[in-house]
Amino acid sequence: MQLGPLLAVVLGLFAATAAVLVWLGRLGPWHSILTASVRATVQLAAVSLLITAVLHSGWLTAAFVLMMFSVASITSARRFGSWSDAVWAAAAIAAGVAPPLAALILSGLVPATPIAVVPIAGILIGGAMTATTLACRRALDELKTRRGEYEAALALGFMPRDAALLICRPTAGQALVPALDQTRTVGLVTLPGAFVGVLLGGASPMQAGATQLVVLISLLLVEAVGVLVIVELIAAERVRRPLPSEPSAA
Repeated sequence: MQLGPLLAVVLGLFAATAAVLVWLGRLGPWHSILTASVRATVQLAAVSLLITAVLHSGWLTAAFVLMMFSVASITSARRFGSWSDAVWAAAAIAAGVAPPLAALILSGLVPATPIAVVPIAGILIGGAMTATTLACRRALDELKTRRGEYEAALALGFMPRDAALLICRPTAGQALVPALDQTRTVGLVTLPGAFVGVLLGGASPMQAGATQLVVLISLLLVEAVGVLVIVELIAAERVRRPLPSEPSAA
């Protein structure tokens, strides 16, 4: 990708067009498109400047991964609740990411070097963040709109946790659909970033394919755990908007 004025013009045109379409289609706040685009530009510029130093230090690499994890937790919490929910988002994301990432590094499939750990950790954390956010939003929406069914389950003798899971678990599981579709269609519809990156780095197509396969299947595990944990936290009333059993403040 060539840097220069042409790149800035094309990206600016794309962002502006997307914002106009969102506004015309009444799909949400149009300015969020521009805000996200500007943030991405600033953040990637900063990362590009810092990454050389990060990749030469194990401690800086660990700090960078921790920063990614913290930002993911806060972002997810703000999408389905408030800042106070960040600890629960962090719990779901960490439960999904930590075991598979540790297993990949300890097994030697992912070299314990900064240049390998940072991108893999970023991909897994990003996947867990997205799945956790989607699952939580869907689950909380279901508990709100199907309040009558929740109360009926309680009346039939269900415990609050079981009644909540009965309502929110099926739809929360739909958060796994993007990862499932990406895995099912890899190579037929898309060539994901890990495959292309490894290939451009000089590896053979087989090595690139193996790397992408590790990423995709790891993402399935990471996201499945993240969804399971956040749904259990909702059922345990740790994440609340509020749960339907609570009377309205009005």
